[in-house]
Amino acid sequence: MSAAVSVARAPMPNVLIADDQHTVLEALRLLLKSEGYRTEMATSPNGLMAALQSGDYDVVLLDLNYTLDTTSGREGLDLLSRIQALDDSLPLVVMTAWGSMDVAIEAMRRGASDFIQKPWDNRQVLETIQRQIARRRKLRELRTQAAEQNEQLDELRELHQHLFPRELPQLPGIDIAAGTKAARHVGGDFFDVQRCGDRLAACIADVAGKGLPAALLMANLQATVKPLMMEAADPAATCARVNGSICDVTVVGKFVSFFYCVLDSTSGMVHYGNAGHNPPILVRADGTVERISTGDAVLGHFPNWHYTQSSLRFAAGDRLVMFTDGVSECCNAAGEDFGEERLAKLVAQHRHCNAKQLHAEIMQAVADHSGGAFQDDATLVIVAAR
Repeated sequence: MSAAVSVARAPMPNVLIADDQHTVLEALRLLLKSEGYRTEMATSPNGLMAALQSGDYDVVLLDLNYTLDTTSGREGLDLLSRIQALDDSLPLVVMTAWGSMDVAIEAMRRGASDFIQKPWDNRQVLETIQRQIARRRKLRELRTQAAEQNEQLDELRELHQHLFPRELPQLPGIDIAAGTKAARHVGGDFFDVQRCGDRLAACIADVAGKGLPAALLMANLQATVKPLMMEAADPAATCARVNGSICDVTVVGKFVSFFYCVLDSTSGMVHYGNAGHNPPILVRADGTVERISTGDAVLGHFPNWHYTQSSLRFAAGDRLVMFTDGVSECCNAAGEDFGEERLAKLVAQHRHCNAKQLHAEIMQAVADHSGGAFQDDATLVIVAAR
């Protein structure tokens, strides 16, 4: 004899009917029972609220008129607001013999899902309930999916933040401030600062695109460049090494702009390489502005590119500002960029500030320009010589 196979059945939908007329309750109970629904009854607003607080229902059939207010539906309308505050996903089908278009509109505004006029048509009642139960289930599925996605995004955001340095190393006579603002949950901008003895390695990068694809490519960049920075490796060799890694994993249309420098506090020199990144701004102590670029290609497109490096003197009072285009190209309501020229003037104007103060001044100015609406990932790194 073959073993019996038990098949789990979906629970019968549960309908809560609220009306102060027992003949109406009984008629609806018999109708719904014949179609396989479970029903529970409430004859007053307080009874309805008590049932909702203690049970789980798929839909509510709610009369708008009660003994305190038998014609306008005002008591029932107030009840809708109370139910919505308790569970805004619960379908509410309102029923009244005193219905009018104004009452129906007000009921919908307060959260009613549908409206049935008394005396009702049985087929209309059943179709309405079936439709609202399907809507309830779909809404619950969507909210469950949204909650799972939000949980995953929270985890992803946390992992993303761990790719950035938690504390910035310092050298005697050197101040550093840095931060990034993602346009989405995660972004494609990257920065890092590492100390190796008397040398300080700093980099900034911008992955083409936004969101998760850019963040994944940025994670590959971070894994490759961080060990090199901990050794304060030469800029040319670092750019070539990172370029090879990015070329191995990138796809058509994706690339990374990258600026990397090593500050030698003993010699007072900065050695740098620029792989297609926005030229950093160097403001001297006397307010003179210089731009830093070597004209080399972005990372991820040319695996055999020969990267070069250059050097400059970094003296007391100098300010080196590295940034992504999310800072310089941040637009106002009129579509006007913040602009690199405006950024350079701002740095020169506030060149006597320390790194943290200068960083705050710039980011506040960009936020004021755009009304707080950053359209792209925005990253800013400040190195200041005291």
